[in-house]
Amino acid sequence: MNLAAKDIRYNLGRFTLATVGVGMLLMVVMGMGGIYRGIMEDAILLVDRVEVDLWIVQKNTRGPFAEVSRVPTNLVFRSLAVPGVLTAREFVYHTIQREQNGRPLRISVLGLSWPTDKGEWLPLSAGRPLTQNHYEMIADETLKLALGEKIKLGKETYTVVGTTKNMINSTGDGIAFFTVADAQAIQFDVPGESTRLERAARYGRGERSDIGSNQPSLLDNAEKSSAELPTLPLPQISAVMVTVSPAVDVSQVAKIISGWGDVSVYTSDGQRELLLKGMVEKVRKQIGLFRILLTVIAAIIMGLILYTMTLDKIHSIALLKLMGAPNYVILGLIMQQALMLGALGLVVAYSVGSKVFPLFPRRVILTQYDLIQLAVIVLVISITSSLLGIWKALKVSPNEALS
Repeated sequence: MNLAAKDIRYNLGRFTLATVGVGMLLMVVMGMGGIYRGIMEDAILLVDRVEVDLWIVQKNTRGPFAEVSRVPTNLVFRSLAVPGVLTAREFVYHTIQREQNGRPLRISVLGLSWPTDKGEWLPLSAGRPLTQNHYEMIADETLKLALGEKIKLGKETYTVVGTTKNMINSTGDGIAFFTVADAQAIQFDVPGESTRLERAARYGRGERSDIGSNQPSLLDNAEKSSAELPTLPLPQISAVMVTVSPAVDVSQVAKIISGWGDVSVYTSDGQRELLLKGMVEKVRKQIGLFRILLTVIAAIIMGLILYTMTLDKIHSIALLKLMGAPNYVILGLIMQQALMLGALGLVVAYSVGSKVFPLFPRRVILTQYDLIQLAVIVLVISITSSLLGIWKALKVSPNEALS
């Protein structure tokens, strides 16, 4: 006869409520761990998916993800001239916020180096990669842009030709993929009035200069677009992605490029470490501390629940002692109930969490390692929390059965 099972059947309602309560608390602990894992995965998602060897960014910056980076487009051709470099691609990355169908829409814009990169490497859930240099985009499902939907960004209208899944940045914003030319057009778009005022100011500066006075015909160039003036730089990109030949040492190529005075270079591992120890470090620590705090709270609550259940059985425990039941029978009763409470609570946590977590605005990633770790934690909590009830049970005198 199993005393723990008998007692649970006798107090089934109370035990069920306690199990659900513990399960909800463990679900929060599980969710915190999943959010922690999701933040790390989202932070390094692009670095892992792009699969390049080197990132060339602006000198003394940690870009393009950790901070703003600006490098000239001709850096691509300079990189290709380095011995051992197999490919070099442009990379444009920035975040915008617009309004679509009456709702705020925050988009991380990523430019693909057309026509080398059309987005074939993206995990498409629907649609196709880019097939032309302008006016097409691939959007993540979290942006809630339907296939074929049109959205106006800057002065142009773009059509969603494909959708991806789980392509989000470290802040949880969905990523939309354009060609580099379109990404730059979105990034450097200015109102027409600003362009007109800039050209007028440019004309005024020319009039006040000696060149404008001596050669008035040159002032006609002030009213042309910036792209037509050789003295003005072209729009800059965020970084250059470099792939090194398999037979060449990546560190040697990085050493050559790092000698240039206008850029810094990082390996993919270096860029990944910058993201994990820079952008998301405080968030990771905060969620980690919350997870530890919730685990301690779960242990305290389970201990109180088992202590209360033991108090309700004081008369029964005293009667067992009066009948000559050894201590290990009473210890087994309390320990078995603690283990059953923890195990059933873990089942409730996983069952409910599997339905609830996909509804969260941030990704919640549950790995097998994390689930095993939580199961071990629950086992330790169950055993530890039962000690309070066991201590109380051992202090019960058999004479209390006669009172």
